[in-house]
Amino acid sequence: MTDAVRTPDELFAWLPDFPFDPRFSTFDGLRLAHLDEGSGPPVLFLHGEPTWSFLWRKVIPPVREAGLRCIAPDLPGFGRSDKPIDPDWYSYDRHVAAMAKLLEDLNIRVATVVVHDWGGPIGLRLAVEHPHRIARLVVLDTGLFTGHQRMSDAWHQFQRFVERTEDLPIGFLVRGGCRRDPGDDVIAAYDIPFPNVASKAGARAFPLILPTAPEMPGAAAGQRVLDALRDDPRPKLVLWADSDPILSLDTGHRFATALGTEIHHVIEDAGHFLQEDAGPEIGAIIAAWLASGRSP
Repeated sequence: MTDAVRTPDELFAWLPDFPFDPRFSTFDGLRLAHLDEGSGPPVLFLHGEPTWSFLWRKVIPPVREAGLRCIAPDLPGFGRSDKPIDPDWYSYDRHVAAMAKLLEDLNIRVATVVVHDWGGPIGLRLAVEHPHRIARLVVLDTGLFTGHQRMSDAWHQFQRFVERTEDLPIGFLVRGGCRRDPGDDVIAAYDIPFPNVASKAGARAFPLILPTAPEMPGAAAGQRVLDALRDDPRPKLVLWADSDPILSLDTGHRFATALGTEIHHVIEDAGHFLQEDAGPEIGAIIAAWLASGRSP
């Protein structure tokens, strides 16, 4: 069994603006959580660092109300999911395997995957390796890490901070990535899943496992996914914040071009966590795009 922290369920009782009940599945002896809201064609929302499914709370309602089934997992180490305490447990391969098992457990097919931050490398790899399950791609402020990608000075500062900070200030990091302060209650909701230092191993691991050289673990897989998606015919929708301090709009244009597409919507007055700054707008854009007949 993997040694892991399970955040007490009662700590999540007071979450602001989050009227969703968790569902649970298992992976590698861990209990993993996800949301499953609505019915209809499935839409999978994948969060990144250091957030959880709470990030999607303002995006989901317009998509669900458009007649779609919204599934938002908490990655291992985040949200209501169990949190292995050994940083070495976390890897790109293992996160992809955990989400692939969830898709299999839920028998998800012909889904739209919506990805953000580290959810991008995970979800886009799922799309390449399980094409019968993923039919459309929605990309928000993310990338594929090949070891050749440019990383901003802000990102390098963030990585150094994480490397030397055992008790990572989760809510503080989220607040710093928003264009507008989401308020103390929202920031507290990002802190809730992490009741102690041991529970933050996953949040500390993500920046440190990101390959910054082609020979690092995960870089070859990232390159393979990028190469496969460049000429992939599946419909793609790219949204990017105009004021992301980590992944700039210029970075977004380069990444969209590498995927064989373009940025379709620039989200104004939004930071890296654009779901906080413009969640209902993003949800409405996704719902309208899917309603327009973006069938595989």
